[in-house]
Amino acid sequence: MTPVLYSFRRCPYAMRARLALASAGQSVELREVVLRDKAPEFLAASPSKTVPCLVDGETVIDESLDIMIWALKRADPEGWLTMPDEGWRWIERADGPFKDALDRTKYATRYPGVDPAQQRQIAADFLAELDATIGTWIFRDATIADYAILPFVRQFAFIDKPWFDDQPWPNLKPWLERFLASERFAGIMQKYPKWAKGDAPARAPAACRS
Repeated sequence: MTPVLYSFRRCPYAMRARLALASAGQSVELREVVLRDKAPEFLAASPSKTVPCLVDGETVIDESLDIMIWALKRADPEGWLTMPDEGWRWIERADGPFKDALDRTKYATRYPGVDPAQQRQIAADFLAELDATIGTWIFRDATIADYAILPFVRQFAFIDKPWFDDQPWPNLKPWLERFLASERFAGIMQKYPKWAKGDAPARAPAACRS
């Protein structure tokens, strides 16, 4: 039975899940969720009621990083899991303090009393550290760290793209630009209609490794 992935095209968490599934060549039935009108089947499946959520028989994986690891442990032809321990620390920092600052910059009205300019600086300090680490990739070759973090850097960049473009990040900006221009990114950003029970199964895009 083909695993089911409940996804939302623009969600960075769902993006990174789809990236790993595509790299692994893992076929899934993709069910596009509309966040303002979530399907009852999705709400019943997902403990957190958030995307992405992968259902494989009796197994439910409700965290995007766990979905990435699940896919890559099944097949890792690009060696994304062959990564120094430092890579997991970069992911932890990106998912924690950086994402917190990103949200408080992008959605400032949701956080009364928080200074969005200060939060943007917190995020920028993290990205400046990351910039100093990146060559072509965070490590010598692409790893799960790159593709776990890139969707969130994309989200941050487009809060204020002219400001982002003005920052002195000579390694990070090309790293992001290569990702956005890649067939890999285009492949996981295909549009799907909102899924409803009874719809014909939609398969996720075939693996793309460029």
